[in-house]
Amino acid sequence: MNSEARQSRSPSPPPAGPLPIRRLQESLINRIAAGEIIHRPASALKELIENSLDAGSTTIRVTVKDGGLKLLQIQDNGCGIRKADLPVLAQRFTTSKLTTFSDLSKLVTYGFRGEALASVSHVAHLSVVTKTKDETCAWKAQYEDGELTPPKSGQTADPKPCAGNDGTTITVEDLFYNTPTRLSALRNSTEEYARILDVVTKYAVHNAHVSFTCKKAGSTNPDISTPGHPSTTVNAIKLLYGGMISRELLEVNASGSNISRPRSHSSPKKKGKRKASDMNLDEDAIQEDDEEEEVTWKAEAWISSANFHAKKMTFLLFINHRLVDSSRIKRACEGVYNGILPKGTSPFIYLSLNIDPKSVDVNVHPTKREVHFLDEEQITDQVAGKLTAALANVNSSRVFEYQTLLTGGVAQSENSQVPSKYRTKPAVSDPSSSSSIAGIDSPPDVALPRKSSAPQHKIRSSQQDRTLDSMFPVVNPSQSQTAPVIDVDMETPPTPTATKLKDIPESQCYLASIQSLRAKILKSKHEGLTEIIEKHVFVGIVDLYKCMSLIQHSTKLYLVNHGSLAEEFFYQLGLRQFGNFSPLKLDPPPPISRLIELAVKVDGMIGQSGLNPKDVVKRITKMLISKRDMLEEYFKVSINSRGELETLPILLRDYTPNLDRLPLFLMRLGPQVDWTSEKECFDTFLRELAHFYAPWPIGPLADETAKEEATMSAGEKADRWQIQHVLFPSMRRYLVGTESLLDRDVVQIANLPDLYKVFERC
Repeated sequence: MNSEARQSRSPSPPPAGPLPIRRLQESLINRIAAGEIIHRPASALKELIENSLDAGSTTIRVTVKDGGLKLLQIQDNGCGIRKADLPVLAQRFTTSKLTTFSDLSKLVTYGFRGEALASVSHVAHLSVVTKTKDETCAWKAQYEDGELTPPKSGQTADPKPCAGNDGTTITVEDLFYNTPTRLSALRNSTEEYARILDVVTKYAVHNAHVSFTCKKAGSTNPDISTPGHPSTTVNAIKLLYGGMISRELLEVNASGSNISRPRSHSSPKKKGKRKASDMNLDEDAIQEDDEEEEVTWKAEAWISSANFHAKKMTFLLFINHRLVDSSRIKRACEGVYNGILPKGTSPFIYLSLNIDPKSVDVNVHPTKREVHFLDEEQITDQVAGKLTAALANVNSSRVFEYQTLLTGGVAQSENSQVPSKYRTKPAVSDPSSSSSIAGIDSPPDVALPRKSSAPQHKIRSSQQDRTLDSMFPVVNPSQSQTAPVIDVDMETPPTPTATKLKDIPESQCYLASIQSLRAKILKSKHEGLTEIIEKHVFVGIVDLYKCMSLIQHSTKLYLVNHGSLAEEFFYQLGLRQFGNFSPLKLDPPPPISRLIELAVKVDGMIGQSGLNPKDVVKRITKMLISKRDMLEEYFKVSINSRGELETLPILLRDYTPNLDRLPLFLMRLGPQVDWTSEKECFDTFLRELAHFYAPWPIGPLADETAKEEATMSAGEKADRWQIQHVLFPSMRRYLVGTESLLDRDVVQIANLPDLYKVFERC
């Protein structure tokens, strides 16, 4: 290789100094902006359709040539454009929708930026023919790079009078003629035309009162044609998607109000009377720290029933009449059909959400394809719940099967009193299953519709499915009421739906130390474990004293240490609510010196180390009293001047920590918390607070036989109920699975397909 070739392949030398910063040319700025708005012909058409709808059109005709690359024309009968506005029509940020920034909070139109026609004019040849009702003729104008341009050389650029109907006709020719890279990527005109038809179809469904027509240039038969007024949404779906879908459509309506908006950290807090006794959580002590504003929303949906399924999901989502994408809402709607449709099939869903414009931020995406709105998670959950209820009510007469991951039976008595609507029908033999499956007229929230998928791929998809406790026989069947009972001495705990989880907003904290600790949690996030926790189904508590529980995700069963998970969860909740805790009042307030003294007496390590227990108690007490201002401000740990503990922070509503561990918690604050550094102090204190809140046992039973034979106490029943119905549902919603939990706290112990392979070999 010669020296010239080697020199040509060598990297260019770095610049001697920093390059100067220059402002881009206006034409380049406009070209970049156009690329953000106009991705392909379908995106240009979407903007033009929205402009026509904003103009009050009742008829919209679309003509396409070569997938929209050669010609894209849209004609409407709207209000038209005034002649005086034509010179600035295609300039950037020229709009009739906004005058001040506050108008964004009450926006009810599709467009507002004034960038659609400007972007089109920078990547195509744009012409407009428009006429208002007050004018005697139409006006035609042509644009290039946002400005009026003469139709022929030697002519002026001013709009020219011409014949035309009321409304506007916009013609886009030679799209991307000046961006060859974009043009070369869109050579498949058939695919582009299919995208155009998809856009027209979706807007035609949502705007059933508007007549839509879409056809190829030169064709006499349109590919899409809707009659418009007085058509309905279901008629439009039937016309555009076929009669098979329309026969299986279910109408769902939902609404909500009084959805809370999180108050800022600096907002004044409400104060109220607080009374407590015997160191128990008092309901009056829990004050709502969030101001509430009434936000009304409505949802209209047309969804397919369980009798319809297709290979590809059809999902139409409109928020305030704007066609948008939302992965959260789509996943939630897909989840409604889990366990209902056969594997590999999908439903049809049309969903229209109308939300107070003050709660919606449409200014988050150049094409308005995405929007953000307040209480998105709560609204999504309520809508999904309505869809689930609608499907369950319709399918209540169908034959259901009950599938669990674990094997085992439940002892039933012939004399057990079971309500008639839950009695089983004669079993139906299924050769693909290892046992017969009984058809059950089950309540909608516990029954899964029958499907033909292989048994090794059936998964638990309902929180109401049988738990681990229900696998044990009933000791005295006569005491059984309606369903499997785990023990004659155990009281029936409240149902999982009895506890409604309260939203836990993240406090606004500007301390660099807290922001760093929060970022550290996100950095250590393990995507796989987080997904398992978020989508798991609780199976049961294996051992309360060893903190072992079973959860299921998909077809896999996991043994988890719920104590370790809870400790990490409460640590993250402490960071999430830092500086904005609600107080748990203790009445009468116990002296911290007495509590620390009790913990020191129990802890044998202090005596073995040669330290004087009384000196240890005094030093820890003195240190906590000296830090009481900081503890009160940041953690709601209130210690009065007499050295009495008045309040503790509430990390999770409806969850009460074991106050028998309070002396140990106070004692550990001395040696385990680093009081010398801000970040380390906050980190170690929150770790100790999380250790106090976690459902660790006070101490192991000395006699394992005695533990097995011991009757379950009321406290143990309460602990089990809190773990299953408060702790695990809250972790599903807020816990970020970190890599440290994978080492020893989460272990996969079974996989249903693998178990079936073992059974087949036996």
